[in-house]
Amino acid sequence: MRISTFFYTLKQGIVNIFRNKWYSLASLATITTCLLMFGVFYSVVMNFQYIVKSAEEGVAVSVYFEEGISEDRIVEIGEMILKRDEVLKADYVSATEAWETFSKDYLGEYAEGYTENPLEDCANYQVYMKDVSRQQDLVTYIESIDGVREVMQSALTANTLSGMNKLIGYVSIAIILILLAVSTFLISNTVTIGISVRKEEISIMKYIGATDFFVRSPFVIEGMIIGAVGAAIPLCVMHVLYNKVIGFVVEKFSVLSELLNFLTVEQIFATLIPVSLILGIGIGFVGSFVTVRKHIRV
Repeated sequence: MRISTFFYTLKQGIVNIFRNKWYSLASLATITTCLLMFGVFYSVVMNFQYIVKSAEEGVAVSVYFEEGISEDRIVEIGEMILKRDEVLKADYVSATEAWETFSKDYLGEYAEGYTENPLEDCANYQVYMKDVSRQQDLVTYIESIDGVREVMQSALTANTLSGMNKLIGYVSIAIILILLAVSTFLISNTVTIGISVRKEEISIMKYIGATDFFVRSPFVIEGMIIGAVGAAIPLCVMHVLYNKVIGFVVEKFSVLSELLNFLTVEQIFATLIPVSLILGIGIGFVGSFVTVRKHIRV
């Protein structure tokens, strides 16, 4: 494409936007609203997944040893567990540490009456996983290790967290598809109006030898510009409001501050910016390109 042709099609694309300004504004408003909803939904989902992930990392499998096991064997068992892909870390808790924690949490001052450690054989590993959905596989493996007496797990917690992650994924896909469909439909309508307004002009251009690419390009550029602007506006709004909303939630629900761990604005926007721009421009391109191919037959 020659430079002059590029600037001509770019100019015509911009002219088309202002020529059909009400339809362009309607498309812009729709894309802005849809991508704003997408941005809000994405932020909520990512933070929710982050909270669930943090909760998953706090779910541990307790591994207890057979009586009389040697310290060397305990170390070997720990090394075997750490080699598993699903294991994040394995913390060793001695019998003394187990008793100190139990007495502090449940007995208080009454613990002073015990002269011996009743949890003498309760040394254990607290094994934390990267993905709790694989907990049962890990438990089955650990139970097969020689020297392991018992493995305690929280199956209900693991299943609940895994189910929540799956539900979030399904809902996310459904909402994104709906938003994309609505935005593409509006872009298509705007381009259709632009074609009908310029139909006579397009016919003349075709009769004097203009190529299909030359005729179609301004409409495609029009859709892409609307899509790009429609993506930029909600990104700016989201960037301004994100920290304020997070601060408000933390302040109002300070009781749950230990559970509510939110992503920073930088972490959210590192992905949200490119994804929103690609979606906006992509919606504009697909909606206008398909519409132009369908309606320009002169």
